[in-house]
Amino acid sequence: MTTAESRTDTDELFIGGAWRTPSSGARITVNSASTEERIGSVPEGAQSDIDAAVAAARAAFDDPNGWGGFTPDQRADAMERLADEYDKRAGAIAAAVSSQNGMPIAVAEKLEAVFPPLLLRYYAGLARQRPFEETRPGLLGGSTLVTSTPIGVVGAIVPWNFPQALAAFKYAPGLAAGCTFVFKPSPETVLDSVIFAEAIAAAGIPDGVINIVPGGRDLGSYLVSHPGIDKVAFTGSTGAGRSIAEACGRLLRPVTLELGGKSAAVILDDADLDLAKIGEQLFSSTLLNNGQTCFLGTRILAPKSRYDEVVETFTGFAQYLQVGDALDPTTQIGPMASARQRERVESYIAKGRDSGAMLTTGGGRPEQLDKGWFVQPTIFAGVDNSSVIAQEEIFGPVLSIIAYDGDDEAVRIANDSEYGLGGSIWTSDHDHGVAVARRIETGSLGINAYLPDPTAPFGGIKSSGLGRELGPEGLEAYLVKKSIYL
Repeated sequence: MTTAESRTDTDELFIGGAWRTPSSGARITVNSASTEERIGSVPEGAQSDIDAAVAAARAAFDDPNGWGGFTPDQRADAMERLADEYDKRAGAIAAAVSSQNGMPIAVAEKLEAVFPPLLLRYYAGLARQRPFEETRPGLLGGSTLVTSTPIGVVGAIVPWNFPQALAAFKYAPGLAAGCTFVFKPSPETVLDSVIFAEAIAAAGIPDGVINIVPGGRDLGSYLVSHPGIDKVAFTGSTGAGRSIAEACGRLLRPVTLELGGKSAAVILDDADLDLAKIGEQLFSSTLLNNGQTCFLGTRILAPKSRYDEVVETFTGFAQYLQVGDALDPTTQIGPMASARQRERVESYIAKGRDSGAMLTTGGGRPEQLDKGWFVQPTIFAGVDNSSVIAQEEIFGPVLSIIAYDGDDEAVRIANDSEYGLGGSIWTSDHDHGVAVARRIETGSLGINAYLPDPTAPFGGIKSSGLGRELGPEGLEAYLVKKSIYL
Protein backbone atom coordinates (compact mmCIF):
# COMPACT_ATOMS: atom_id res chain seq x y z
CA MET A 1 0.00 0.00 0.00
CA THR A 2 1.44 3.36 -1.03
CA THR A 3 1.41 6.49 1.09
CA ALA A 4 -1.15 8.07 -1.21
CA GLU A 5 -3.47 5.05 -0.96
CA SER A 6 -3.25 4.68 2.80
CA ARG A 7 -4.29 8.31 3.28
CA THR A 8 -6.88 8.65 0.57
CA ASP A 9 -8.98 5.51 0.05
CA THR A 10 -12.45 6.26 1.35
CA ASP A 11 -16.02 5.00 1.01
CA GLU A 12 -17.68 8.33 1.83
CA LEU A 13 -18.17 11.83 0.44
CA PHE A 14 -17.50 15.07 2.34
CA ILE A 15 -20.85 16.87 2.38
CA GLY A 16 -22.22 19.21 5.01
CA GLY A 17 -19.08 19.01 7.14
CA ALA A 18 -19.34 15.23 7.58
CA TRP A 19 -18.41 12.03 5.78
CA ARG A 20 -21.58 10.61 4.22
CA THR A 21 -22.46 7.43 2.37
CA PRO A 22 -22.81 8.22 -1.35
CA SER A 23 -26.03 7.73 -3.25
CA SER A 24 -24.61 5.17 -5.66
CA GLY A 25 -22.08 2.38 -5.49
CA ALA A 26 -19.99 3.74 -8.36
CA ARG A 27 -16.34 4.44 -7.64
CA ILE A 28 -13.46 6.37 -9.19
CA THR A 29 -10.27 4.35 -9.18
CA VAL A 30 -6.99 6.18 -9.62
CA ASN A 31 -3.79 4.71 -11.02
CA SER A 32 -0.31 6.14 -10.65
CA ALA A 33 0.77 8.13 -13.68
CA SER A 34 4.32 6.89 -13.14
CA THR A 35 3.70 3.17 -12.59
CA GLU A 36 0.13 2.64 -13.91
CA GLU A 37 -0.65 0.79 -10.66
CA ARG A 38 -3.74 1.39 -8.55
CA ILE A 39 -3.13 3.90 -5.75
CA GLY A 40 -6.59 4.54 -4.36
CA SER A 41 -10.26 5.15 -4.99
CA VAL A 42 -13.17 7.28 -3.83
CA PRO A 43 -16.93 7.14 -4.40
CA GLU A 44 -18.24 8.77 -7.56
CA GLY A 45 -20.86 11.36 -6.80
CA ALA A 46 -24.36 11.28 -8.24
CA GLN A 47 -26.88 14.05 -8.90
CA SER A 48 -28.53 13.40 -5.55
CA ASP A 49 -25.15 13.98 -3.88
CA ILE A 50 -24.90 17.34 -5.64
CA ASP A 51 -28.40 18.14 -4.41
CA ALA A 52 -27.33 17.35 -0.83
CA ALA A 53 -24.13 19.36 -1.17
CA VAL A 54 -25.93 22.41 -2.58
CA ALA A 55 -28.52 22.19 0.20
CA ALA A 56 -25.75 22.03 2.82
CA ALA A 57 -23.96 24.98 1.25
CA ARG A 58 -27.20 26.98 1.16
CA ALA A 59 -27.96 26.19 4.79
CA ALA A 60 -24.48 27.32 5.82
CA PHE A 61 -24.77 30.50 3.79
CA ASP A 62 -28.17 31.35 5.27
CA ASP A 63 -27.30 30.45 8.88
CA PRO A 64 -27.19 33.70 10.92
CA ASN A 65 -25.48 31.83 13.75
CA GLY A 66 -22.92 30.21 11.45
CA TRP A 67 -20.99 31.17 8.34
CA GLY A 68 -23.79 33.43 7.14
CA GLY A 69 -23.49 35.50 10.29
CA PHE A 70 -19.70 35.60 10.54
CA THR A 71 -17.99 38.95 10.50
CA PRO A 72 -15.04 39.44 8.11
CA ASP A 73 -12.67 38.98 11.05
CA GLN A 74 -14.34 35.70 12.00
CA ARG A 75 -14.08 34.46 8.41
CA ALA A 76 -10.42 35.45 8.35
CA ASP A 77 -9.80 33.56 11.60
CA ALA A 78 -11.37 30.42 10.12
CA MET A 79 -9.35 30.75 6.91
CA GLU A 80 -6.12 31.07 8.86
CA ARG A 81 -6.97 27.92 10.83
CA LEU A 82 -7.57 26.13 7.54
CA ALA A 83 -4.20 27.35 6.26
CA ASP A 84 -2.55 25.95 9.39
CA GLU A 85 -4.24 22.57 8.95
CA TYR A 86 -3.29 22.55 5.27
CA ASP A 87 0.34 23.16 6.21
CA LYS A 88 0.24 20.07 8.44
CA ARG A 89 -0.85 17.96 5.46
CA ALA A 90 1.13 19.70 2.73
CA GLY A 91 3.54 16.83 2.19
CA ALA A 92 0.79 14.25 1.92
CA ILE A 93 -1.18 16.44 -0.48
CA ALA A 94 1.87 17.04 -2.69
CA ALA A 95 2.59 13.30 -2.81
CA ALA A 96 -1.02 12.49 -3.67
CA VAL A 97 -1.09 15.03 -6.49
CA SER A 98 2.24 13.84 -7.94
CA SER A 99 1.17 10.22 -7.78
CA GLN A 100 -2.03 10.95 -9.67
CA ASN A 101 -1.19 13.46 -12.39
CA GLY A 102 2.56 12.98 -12.80
CA MET A 103 3.55 16.43 -11.50
CA PRO A 104 7.19 16.21 -10.36
CA ILE A 105 7.21 16.17 -6.58
CA ALA A 106 9.68 19.07 -6.53
CA VAL A 107 7.04 21.15 -8.33
CA ALA A 108 4.17 19.89 -6.18
CA GLU A 109 6.04 20.77 -3.00
CA LYS A 110 6.57 24.34 -4.23
CA LEU A 111 3.13 24.97 -5.72
CA GLU A 112 0.40 22.54 -4.66
CA ALA A 113 1.70 22.45 -1.09
CA VAL A 114 2.32 26.20 -0.83
CA PHE A 115 -0.19 28.17 -2.90
CA PRO A 116 -3.40 27.18 -1.04
CA PRO A 117 -2.29 28.27 2.47
CA LEU A 118 -0.57 31.30 0.94
CA LEU A 119 -3.82 32.35 -0.73
CA LEU A 120 -5.89 31.64 2.37
CA ARG A 121 -3.70 33.95 4.45
CA TYR A 122 -3.57 36.60 1.72
CA TYR A 123 -7.35 36.76 1.37
CA ALA A 124 -7.84 36.56 5.13
CA GLY A 125 -5.77 39.73 5.28
CA LEU A 126 -7.91 41.38 2.60
CA ALA A 127 -11.08 40.40 4.46
CA ARG A 128 -9.78 42.15 7.57
CA GLN A 129 -8.71 45.28 5.68
CA ARG A 130 -11.36 45.79 3.01
CA PRO A 131 -14.43 47.86 3.93
CA PHE A 132 -17.53 45.90 2.91
CA GLU A 133 -19.66 49.02 2.84
CA GLU A 134 -19.11 52.72 2.27
CA THR A 135 -21.16 55.90 2.22
CA ARG A 136 -20.76 58.13 -0.83
CA PRO A 137 -21.91 61.74 -1.07
CA GLY A 138 -24.49 62.19 -3.81
CA LEU A 139 -24.59 64.72 -6.61
CA LEU A 140 -28.34 65.23 -6.25
CA GLY A 141 -28.36 65.73 -2.52
CA GLY A 142 -28.19 63.11 0.21
CA SER A 143 -25.83 60.17 0.08
CA THR A 144 -25.67 56.49 -0.86
CA LEU A 145 -24.70 53.50 1.23
CA VAL A 146 -22.92 51.02 -1.08
CA THR A 147 -22.68 47.50 0.34
CA SER A 148 -20.62 44.52 -0.84
CA THR A 149 -22.26 41.23 0.09
CA PRO A 150 -21.31 37.63 -0.79
CA ILE A 151 -22.76 36.33 -4.03
CA GLY A 152 -23.97 33.11 -2.40
CA VAL A 153 -23.41 29.42 -3.15
CA VAL A 154 -20.62 28.78 -5.67
CA GLY A 155 -20.33 25.74 -7.89
CA ALA A 156 -16.61 25.24 -8.53
CA ILE A 157 -15.09 22.83 -11.03
CA VAL A 158 -11.33 22.30 -10.98
CA PRO A 159 -9.04 20.42 -13.40
CA TRP A 160 -6.47 17.73 -12.81
CA ASN A 161 -3.28 19.62 -13.61
CA PHE A 162 -3.09 21.82 -10.47
CA PRO A 163 -6.06 20.51 -8.47
CA GLN A 164 -5.24 22.11 -5.12
CA ALA A 165 -3.81 25.45 -6.25
CA LEU A 166 -6.62 26.07 -8.72
CA ALA A 167 -9.24 25.14 -6.14
CA ALA A 168 -7.69 27.70 -3.79
CA PHE A 169 -7.88 30.32 -6.56
CA LYS A 170 -11.65 29.99 -6.00
CA TYR A 171 -12.33 29.19 -2.37
CA ALA A 172 -9.75 31.57 -0.84
CA PRO A 173 -11.35 34.78 -2.19
CA GLY A 174 -14.81 33.25 -2.01
CA LEU A 175 -14.51 32.40 1.67
CA ALA A 176 -13.17 35.87 2.38
CA ALA A 177 -16.26 37.29 0.69
CA GLY A 178 -18.58 35.04 2.73
CA CYS A 179 -19.57 32.51 0.05
CA THR A 180 -20.03 28.76 0.45
CA PHE A 181 -18.88 26.11 -2.04
CA VAL A 182 -19.67 22.87 -3.78
CA PHE A 183 -16.52 21.54 -5.45
CA LYS A 184 -16.34 18.94 -8.19
CA PRO A 185 -12.77 17.65 -8.53
CA SER A 186 -11.62 16.00 -11.74
CA PRO A 187 -11.78 12.18 -11.73
CA GLU A 188 -8.03 12.09 -12.45
CA THR A 189 -7.19 13.85 -9.16
CA VAL A 190 -9.58 12.95 -6.39
CA LEU A 191 -7.28 11.52 -3.72
CA ASP A 192 -5.82 14.86 -2.66
CA SER A 193 -9.34 16.24 -2.12
CA VAL A 194 -9.88 13.68 0.64
CA ILE A 195 -6.87 15.00 2.53
CA PHE A 196 -8.10 18.55 1.96
CA ALA A 197 -11.48 17.57 3.42
CA GLU A 198 -9.69 16.31 6.52
CA ALA A 199 -8.05 19.72 6.86
CA ILE A 200 -11.43 21.46 6.53
CA ALA A 201 -12.89 19.35 9.31
CA ALA A 202 -9.84 19.77 11.56
CA ALA A 203 -9.92 23.56 11.10
CA GLY A 204 -13.46 23.76 12.45
CA ILE A 205 -14.88 25.29 9.27
CA PRO A 206 -18.66 25.36 9.82
CA ASP A 207 -20.64 22.49 8.34
CA GLY A 208 -21.59 22.93 4.71
CA VAL A 209 -19.20 25.79 3.90
CA ILE A 210 -17.07 23.57 1.63
CA ASN A 211 -18.52 20.39 0.10
CA ILE A 212 -16.66 18.02 -2.24
CA VAL A 213 -18.40 15.73 -4.76
CA PRO A 214 -16.08 13.99 -7.28
CA GLY A 215 -17.40 13.06 -10.69
CA GLY A 216 -17.15 13.44 -14.45
CA ARG A 217 -18.45 15.92 -17.00
CA ASP A 218 -22.12 14.98 -16.65
CA LEU A 219 -22.00 15.68 -12.94
CA GLY A 220 -20.26 18.97 -13.64
CA SER A 221 -23.00 19.95 -16.07
CA TYR A 222 -25.61 19.17 -13.44
CA LEU A 223 -23.78 21.34 -10.90
CA VAL A 224 -23.44 24.26 -13.33
CA SER A 225 -27.19 24.33 -14.05
CA HIS A 226 -28.36 23.54 -10.51
CA PRO A 227 -31.03 26.02 -9.39
CA GLY A 228 -29.35 26.40 -6.00
CA ILE A 229 -26.07 27.73 -7.44
CA ASP A 230 -25.49 31.49 -7.53
CA LYS A 231 -22.12 31.57 -9.35
CA VAL A 232 -19.92 29.16 -11.28
CA ALA A 233 -16.12 29.16 -11.16
CA PHE A 234 -14.39 26.90 -13.67
CA THR A 235 -10.87 26.13 -14.79
CA GLY A 236 -10.42 23.72 -17.67
CA SER A 237 -10.55 23.31 -21.42
CA THR A 238 -11.91 25.94 -23.76
CA GLY A 239 -14.46 23.48 -25.15
CA ALA A 240 -15.91 22.74 -21.73
CA GLY A 241 -15.76 26.44 -20.88
CA ARG A 242 -17.88 27.33 -23.89
CA SER A 243 -20.55 24.85 -22.80
CA ILE A 244 -20.53 26.25 -19.26
CA ALA A 245 -20.72 29.82 -20.59
CA GLU A 246 -23.75 28.88 -22.70
CA ALA A 247 -25.51 27.35 -19.70
CA CYS A 248 -24.72 30.33 -17.47
CA GLY A 249 -25.78 32.73 -20.20
CA ARG A 250 -29.22 31.15 -20.40
CA LEU A 251 -29.52 31.31 -16.61
CA LEU A 252 -27.98 34.81 -16.34
CA ARG A 253 -25.64 33.24 -13.79
CA PRO A 254 -22.28 34.89 -13.04
CA VAL A 255 -19.35 32.79 -14.17
CA THR A 256 -15.56 32.96 -14.07
CA LEU A 257 -13.78 30.91 -16.73
CA GLU A 258 -10.03 30.26 -16.83
CA LEU A 259 -9.48 28.25 -19.98
CA GLY A 260 -6.77 27.12 -22.39
CA GLY A 261 -3.73 28.86 -23.74
CA LYS A 262 -1.14 28.81 -26.48
CA SER A 263 1.12 31.53 -25.20
CA ALA A 264 4.19 32.98 -26.87
CA ALA A 265 7.64 33.13 -25.32
CA VAL A 266 9.23 35.95 -27.31
CA ILE A 267 13.03 35.80 -27.46
CA LEU A 268 14.12 39.33 -28.37
CA ASP A 269 17.33 39.87 -30.30
CA ASP A 270 19.08 41.18 -27.16
CA ALA A 271 18.15 38.20 -24.93
CA ASP A 272 20.77 36.48 -22.79
CA LEU A 273 20.34 32.75 -23.45
CA ASP A 274 22.88 31.54 -20.90
CA LEU A 275 21.03 28.59 -19.34
CA ALA A 276 23.13 28.89 -16.20
CA LYS A 277 21.40 32.23 -15.66
CA ILE A 278 17.90 31.67 -17.06
CA GLY A 279 17.44 27.89 -17.15
CA GLU A 280 15.14 27.62 -14.14
CA GLN A 281 12.98 30.54 -15.25
CA LEU A 282 12.87 29.26 -18.83
CA PHE A 283 11.77 25.83 -17.63
CA SER A 284 8.99 27.25 -15.44
CA SER A 285 7.77 29.43 -18.30
CA THR A 286 7.70 26.75 -21.00
CA LEU A 287 7.65 23.20 -19.55
CA LEU A 288 6.36 23.42 -15.97
CA ASN A 289 4.41 20.36 -14.80
CA ASN A 290 5.41 18.32 -17.85
CA GLY A 291 3.86 20.92 -20.13
CA GLN A 292 0.46 20.32 -18.52
CA THR A 293 -0.01 23.99 -17.65
CA CYS A 294 -2.39 26.36 -19.41
CA PHE A 295 -0.26 29.52 -19.33
CA LEU A 296 3.02 28.10 -20.68
CA GLY A 297 4.85 29.74 -23.55
CA THR A 298 4.79 26.76 -25.89
CA ARG A 299 5.32 28.91 -28.99
CA ILE A 300 8.96 30.04 -28.91
CA LEU A 301 9.35 33.12 -31.10
CA ALA A 302 12.97 33.49 -32.18
CA PRO A 303 14.59 36.32 -34.18
CA LYS A 304 15.87 35.15 -37.55
CA SER A 305 19.27 36.64 -36.75
CA ARG A 306 19.63 34.20 -33.82
CA TYR A 307 17.30 31.41 -34.91
CA ASP A 308 19.87 28.62 -35.07
CA GLU A 309 21.20 29.61 -31.65
CA VAL A 310 17.71 29.51 -30.14
CA VAL A 311 17.00 26.09 -31.67
CA GLU A 312 20.30 24.75 -30.38
CA THR A 313 19.65 26.19 -26.90
CA PHE A 314 16.18 24.69 -26.55
CA THR A 315 17.21 21.37 -28.07
CA GLY A 316 20.08 20.99 -25.64
CA PHE A 317 17.87 22.17 -22.80
CA ALA A 318 15.23 19.54 -23.52
CA GLN A 319 17.80 16.78 -23.86
CA TYR A 320 19.29 17.70 -20.48
CA LEU A 321 16.04 17.45 -18.50
CA GLN A 322 15.67 14.49 -16.17
CA VAL A 323 12.64 12.36 -17.09
CA GLY A 324 11.37 9.93 -14.48
CA ASP A 325 9.01 8.90 -11.71
CA ALA A 326 7.02 11.87 -10.43
CA LEU A 327 7.88 11.04 -6.81
CA ASP A 328 11.63 11.13 -7.46
CA PRO A 329 12.89 14.52 -6.21
CA THR A 330 15.40 14.70 -9.09
CA THR A 331 12.69 14.36 -11.76
CA GLN A 332 12.08 17.45 -13.89
CA ILE A 333 9.69 15.91 -16.43
CA GLY A 334 7.23 13.34 -15.17
CA PRO A 335 4.54 11.38 -17.01
CA MET A 336 1.33 12.63 -18.56
CA ALA A 337 -1.67 12.46 -16.25
CA SER A 338 -3.33 9.58 -18.09
CA ALA A 339 -2.93 7.21 -21.00
CA ARG A 340 -5.52 9.26 -22.87
CA GLN A 341 -3.53 12.44 -22.32
CA ARG A 342 -0.36 10.76 -23.60
CA GLU A 343 -2.24 9.63 -26.71
CA ARG A 344 -3.38 13.21 -27.26
CA VAL A 345 0.18 14.56 -27.00
CA GLU A 346 1.55 11.84 -29.29
CA SER A 347 -1.13 12.61 -31.88
CA TYR A 348 0.05 16.23 -31.97
CA ILE A 349 3.67 15.15 -32.32
CA ALA A 350 2.59 13.09 -35.34
CA LYS A 351 0.81 16.14 -36.78
CA GLY A 352 3.96 18.17 -36.27
CA ARG A 353 5.98 15.65 -38.26
CA ASP A 354 3.35 15.53 -40.99
CA SER A 355 3.34 19.34 -41.27
CA GLY A 356 6.99 19.37 -42.30
CA ALA A 357 8.32 20.83 -39.07
CA MET A 358 11.77 19.56 -38.07
CA LEU A 359 11.92 17.42 -34.94
CA THR A 360 15.19 18.33 -33.23
CA THR A 361 14.81 16.12 -30.15
CA GLY A 362 12.26 13.89 -28.45
CA GLY A 363 9.10 12.82 -30.19
CA GLY A 364 8.79 9.42 -28.54
CA ARG A 365 8.66 7.59 -25.24
CA PRO A 366 11.72 7.26 -22.99
CA GLU A 367 13.31 3.88 -23.69
CA GLN A 368 14.38 3.33 -20.08
CA LEU A 369 10.82 3.67 -18.72
CA ASP A 370 8.62 0.71 -19.64
CA LYS A 371 5.72 1.75 -17.39
CA GLY A 372 4.04 5.07 -16.87
CA TRP A 373 2.53 7.55 -19.33
CA PHE A 374 5.76 9.26 -20.34
CA VAL A 375 6.57 11.43 -23.36
CA GLN A 376 10.03 12.74 -24.12
CA PRO A 377 10.49 16.53 -24.06
CA THR A 378 10.02 17.43 -27.71
CA ILE A 379 11.24 20.38 -29.76
CA PHE A 380 10.06 21.30 -33.26
CA ALA A 381 11.95 23.84 -35.39
CA GLY A 382 10.91 25.42 -38.67
CA VAL A 383 7.32 25.73 -37.43
CA ASP A 384 4.83 27.92 -39.26
CA ASN A 385 2.53 29.79 -36.87
CA SER A 386 -0.51 28.69 -38.89
CA SER A 387 0.23 25.00 -38.33
CA VAL A 388 -1.80 22.82 -35.98
CA ILE A 389 1.00 22.43 -33.43
CA ALA A 390 1.37 26.21 -33.23
CA GLN A 391 -2.33 27.00 -32.98
CA GLU A 392 -3.83 24.23 -30.83
CA GLU A 393 -3.15 23.54 -27.16
CA ILE A 394 -1.16 20.30 -26.83
CA PHE A 395 -0.83 20.20 -23.03
CA GLY A 396 2.39 18.25 -22.97
CA PRO A 397 6.18 18.78 -23.14
CA VAL A 398 6.17 19.96 -26.76
CA LEU A 399 7.59 23.32 -27.89
CA SER A 400 7.41 24.90 -31.35
CA ILE A 401 10.09 27.36 -32.45
CA ILE A 402 8.87 30.03 -34.89
CA ALA A 403 11.05 32.57 -36.69
CA TYR A 404 10.31 36.29 -36.86
CA ASP A 405 11.99 39.38 -38.26
CA GLY A 406 11.73 42.47 -36.06
CA ASP A 407 9.55 43.42 -33.11
CA ASP A 408 6.49 44.21 -35.23
CA GLU A 409 6.41 40.73 -36.71
CA ALA A 410 7.03 39.16 -33.31
CA VAL A 411 4.01 40.99 -31.92
CA ARG A 412 1.89 40.05 -34.93
CA ILE A 413 2.75 36.36 -34.57
CA ALA A 414 2.24 36.40 -30.82
CA ASN A 415 -1.21 37.89 -31.32
CA ASP A 416 -2.08 35.49 -34.14
CA SER A 417 -3.78 33.02 -31.81
CA GLU A 418 -7.30 32.35 -30.62
CA TYR A 419 -5.91 32.29 -27.08
CA GLY A 420 -4.63 35.02 -24.76
CA LEU A 421 -3.70 33.78 -21.30
CA GLY A 422 0.04 34.06 -20.57
CA GLY A 423 3.35 34.71 -22.25
CA SER A 424 6.86 35.92 -21.63
CA ILE A 425 9.46 38.30 -23.06
CA TRP A 426 13.19 37.45 -22.90
CA THR A 427 15.54 40.40 -23.15
CA SER A 428 18.54 42.15 -21.61
CA ASP A 429 16.75 45.49 -21.88
CA HIS A 430 13.93 45.73 -19.32
CA ASP A 431 12.28 48.76 -20.91
CA HIS A 432 12.40 47.11 -24.32
CA GLY A 433 10.72 44.03 -22.88
CA VAL A 434 7.95 46.01 -21.21
CA ALA A 435 7.33 47.97 -24.42
CA VAL A 436 6.84 44.75 -26.39
CA ALA A 437 4.74 43.22 -23.60
CA ARG A 438 2.30 46.13 -23.75
CA ARG A 439 1.54 45.28 -27.38
CA ILE A 440 0.76 41.61 -26.90
CA GLU A 441 -2.90 40.63 -26.53
CA THR A 442 -3.01 38.45 -23.45
CA GLY A 443 -4.09 38.45 -19.83
CA SER A 444 -0.60 38.30 -18.32
CA LEU A 445 3.07 38.37 -19.29
CA GLY A 446 6.40 37.92 -17.59
CA ILE A 447 9.72 39.57 -18.29
CA ASN A 448 12.51 36.96 -18.24
CA ALA A 449 10.28 34.66 -16.18
CA TYR A 450 6.64 33.79 -15.70
CA LEU A 451 4.66 32.79 -12.62
CA PRO A 452 1.30 34.23 -11.53
CA ASP A 453 1.54 36.31 -8.36
CA PRO A 454 -1.29 36.12 -5.79
CA THR A 455 -1.54 39.91 -5.55
CA ALA A 456 -2.24 40.50 -9.26
CA PRO A 457 -5.28 39.57 -11.37
CA PHE A 458 -4.91 36.40 -13.44
CA GLY A 459 -7.08 35.34 -16.36
CA GLY A 460 -7.39 35.37 -20.11
CA ILE A 461 -8.94 37.05 -23.11
CA LYS A 462 -10.35 35.60 -26.33
CA SER A 463 -10.68 31.81 -26.01
CA SER A 464 -8.71 31.80 -22.77
CA GLY A 465 -11.67 32.78 -20.66
CA LEU A 466 -13.73 35.39 -18.85
CA GLY A 467 -13.11 37.22 -15.60
CA ARG A 468 -10.13 37.34 -13.28
CA GLU A 469 -8.85 35.37 -10.32
CA LEU A 470 -6.21 36.35 -7.72
CA GLY A 471 -5.49 39.83 -6.39
CA PRO A 472 -8.18 42.08 -4.93
CA GLU A 473 -10.02 41.56 -8.23
CA GLY A 474 -10.44 37.89 -7.32
CA LEU A 475 -12.29 38.88 -4.15
CA GLU A 476 -14.55 41.31 -6.02
CA ALA A 477 -15.72 38.44 -8.27
CA TYR A 478 -17.50 36.89 -5.26
CA LEU A 479 -19.27 40.06 -4.09
CA VAL A 480 -22.52 41.74 -5.11
CA LYS A 481 -22.96 45.51 -4.93
CA LYS A 482 -26.10 47.10 -3.54
CA SER A 483 -26.88 50.83 -3.40
CA ILE A 484 -29.06 52.14 -0.58
CA TYR A 485 -30.02 55.75 -1.26
CA LEU A 486 -30.11 57.70 1.99
